[in-house]
Amino acid sequence: MIVLVVNAGSSTLKCQLVQTDGKVRLMKALAERIGAPGSSMEVAFAPDFHERTVLVEGCSVPECLGILLDMLQDDPDSPIGSLDEIRAIGNRIVAGGERFSESVLVDDGVLEELTRCEELAPLHNPPADACIRLLRERLPHTPEVAVFDTAFHTTMPPKAYMYPLPQRYYQDYGIRRYGAHGTSHRYAAQQAANLLGRPLEDLGLITCHLGNGGSITAVNHGVSIDTTMGFTPLEGLMMGTRSGSIDPAIVTYIMRRDGISFEEMDRILNKDSGILGVSGLSADMRDVLAAADEGNADAALAVDMYVYRVQKAIGSFYAAMTRTDVVVMTAGIGENSAELRERIFAGLAHMGMILDRDRNDVTGQIGVNRIISIDDSPIKICVVTTDEEMRIARETSALVG
Repeated sequence: MIVLVVNAGSSTLKCQLVQTDGKVRLMKALAERIGAPGSSMEVAFAPDFHERTVLVEGCSVPECLGILLDMLQDDPDSPIGSLDEIRAIGNRIVAGGERFSESVLVDDGVLEELTRCEELAPLHNPPADACIRLLRERLPHTPEVAVFDTAFHTTMPPKAYMYPLPQRYYQDYGIRRYGAHGTSHRYAAQQAANLLGRPLEDLGLITCHLGNGGSITAVNHGVSIDTTMGFTPLEGLMMGTRSGSIDPAIVTYIMRRDGISFEEMDRILNKDSGILGVSGLSADMRDVLAAADEGNADAALAVDMYVYRVQKAIGSFYAAMTRTDVVVMTAGIGENSAELRERIFAGLAHMGMILDRDRNDVTGQIGVNRIISIDDSPIKICVVTTDEEMRIARETSALVG
């Protein structure tokens, strides 16, 4: 079955065309910094996957998807001759609330429920829902599936997902911890188990999805028992533009002092904070690391704060687990930054997480799943290349089939 996987973010669009029978990729596309000047989309078709650059300046996320559909339809190098060859569409949805605990076929009722979930992930859910609507217009007879990041975390116990607030806020408004990045955490945990040659159900893992957004999850015997993201993806780690966890009184204090609206405060916390806010330079950790190396004090502080918060989160889940066998690093920063991995685990060696500097080196190893701890490290450290798109394709194929 040929499945189109759509992973829409606030300013990104990642898509793959997958032949699920043989787990073969037919097309890969990535658009970043959508809405920014000079934004572009990289598209590559099988079999050679030669990248071509398409300018998408001024386009929205669903408009970028429309351009990609036109290329699949009309480009002579497209791996398909018609959009009708796409037998199913898998959409990554960040937040499904308590309404969605597993993947689901999209119909009018589901789409209405998805709209109600947008406030749980205000940066990610709205563009994802917009892409679903566009696809329903362009491919009206092709079944669509919604695959939820929150679904993996539905196994958390109440002591982990409840907040210390009056019960009526949970009962009336559904305010609780939902988590995110569940598809990535589930995939990373299974790949780490494969690396160790042990059943996932026998392991205690701490999975670290560290990218522009980031979260850490305690995975005990194959299920999520706690995670750093909360009611929305704003809670938890310091991220590219998101503050992560802060004293909630700061919010009302700033609003009173500056006389700003709820919407403006929400924008500050979600889009102007985190690595960008502290460094004053960029939300991209690569840019901030380079500036720190050149002596920029604010950039160096941003890196120190990021590392410290990741260390604290790993340490807290070590305390929550009955046993920790492995820590897994995945996503853009987790997979590709040997420097940050070295800094993170330098502060965790006393807990039995001992990095091997040579194995940690990324030279020639980008995209390679591997163990990067020393042989006798009590807790193993793994790097796993996340593959949310392939897992979404497989879930979509199974549900449609």
